[in-house]
Amino acid sequence: MTEKILILDFGSQYTQLIARAVREANVYCEIQPFHKAIEFDEHLKGVILSGSPASVNEDEAPNVDIQAILAKLPLLTICYGAQLSAKNFGGKVEKSNKREYGRAQLRIQKDDIIFKNIPDNSQVWMSHSDSITVLPENFELLADTESIPVAGFRKKADQGHSLHGFQFHPEVYHSTEGKTMIRNFLVEICGCSQNWTPASFVNETVAQLKEQIGEGHVIMALSGGVDSTVAATLIHKAIGNRLHGIFVDNGVLRKDEFQQVLDMYHNIGLNVKGIDAKNMFYDALAGKSDPEEKRKIIGKLFIDVFQIEASNMLEAKFLGQGTIYPDVIESVSVHGPSQTIKSHHNVGGLPDTLHLKLVEPLRSLFKDEVRKVGLELGIPSDMIQRHPFPGPGLAIRILGEITPEKVDLLQRADAIYINGLKEFGLYDKVWQAGTILLPVKSVGVMGDERTYEFTVALRAVTSVDGMTADWAHLPYEFLAHMSNSIINQVRGINRVVYDISSKPPATIEWE
Repeated sequence: MTEKILILDFGSQYTQLIARAVREANVYCEIQPFHKAIEFDEHLKGVILSGSPASVNEDEAPNVDIQAILAKLPLLTICYGAQLSAKNFGGKVEKSNKREYGRAQLRIQKDDIIFKNIPDNSQVWMSHSDSITVLPENFELLADTESIPVAGFRKKADQGHSLHGFQFHPEVYHSTEGKTMIRNFLVEICGCSQNWTPASFVNETVAQLKEQIGEGHVIMALSGGVDSTVAATLIHKAIGNRLHGIFVDNGVLRKDEFQQVLDMYHNIGLNVKGIDAKNMFYDALAGKSDPEEKRKIIGKLFIDVFQIEASNMLEAKFLGQGTIYPDVIESVSVHGPSQTIKSHHNVGGLPDTLHLKLVEPLRSLFKDEVRKVGLELGIPSDMIQRHPFPGPGLAIRILGEITPEKVDLLQRADAIYINGLKEFGLYDKVWQAGTILLPVKSVGVMGDERTYEFTVALRAVTSVDGMTADWAHLPYEFLAHMSNSIINQVRGINRVVYDISSKPPATIEWE
């Protein structure tokens, strides 16, 4: 079992970045809501408390028993977590005169192992409206800034384990030495060995899969995407052809993708069956415009197809899925039940009638980690570097009702765009790209004729794991070429626009 760091999430927008910084130091970590009980075992090496949009002075402020944690493990507290630890030990946290947000220079006031190899006056990122004004007894000031009296502190090592607190966010890009500080906590304080690598993940996971599945058989939906392909390859490495892949043509795949993906799977040795279910999906989606309803229809039909296949494959007792960590994180609320952002087709329970147990070998990985594992497994790099593609496919890139005619329009336009990105050497420079068919027709002129046809939006973003994303600054010349190519080659589209929205506040997909 791999050593582990636990991150308690108080609702910060940056919590996933803390996890990424820990993982980049080759140390495994998990995020869990602050109110969930901690399972202490010999593999848990330390705990990190995240930031939060809340104030520690609110009546219903999120809280944890910090002293109980310190009795067993070292603790690193960030922003809200630092304020909470100061207040819980008797310090004072007050509203700042102004909200402090942005860059600051960290002035180190006392040597400490947490600042090993950190130069004085390094840049850090502030994002808070409260400030620690008085430290508790037995706490020492480690650093301040020009406007912040307490930017870093520690609890004196009288008993129990060490506690360090940062008012700033070491996990964000703008804190130039922040990842070194986090590494110092992991290695120098928690004693982590930094041995969590793609190779170790493969070896551990294959061993776990063999134990979990035994002599059983696994049925699994494959999409042609990175996640399901890597997950299937891991399972195949563990149990061979007792993995039965099902690749369904749901009618909303990319152009010619069904046959291309089937061929690719057979070339890498996976046991996969292709099923043409286009008409079943088109019939179920007819007249449906609500995006969440479309997602649920597609998810239910996938399960229906599985049930049909499972009934013909009585030996299959497990269902493989390509669930990855962002799916899991975005499906869990820090504050309990809350409004659904969107449903994830890979997360959630299965109907009792399916009688299959879940196998999710990638459930702990971010997208870029999945790619590293795929390369470690020997999957061709052009497959591993494919852009993410939504489970509901083009159904959520056709705004409004789905028809075979609209699917054909979007498939042809999208193929021109994706092939263009590859031809111009831009495909590997963006994290995800796709074309959206808008429910908007506009007047155009072609030759001597007026047209009244559809509009498509081109979307391309840069990202690391999809949790946040910026719109890709593609060259104007390329966009002009794509616009001309799509309008000239796809009859039914006479206008092309480019989406320059980032996530947040927008999402990567339009639905």
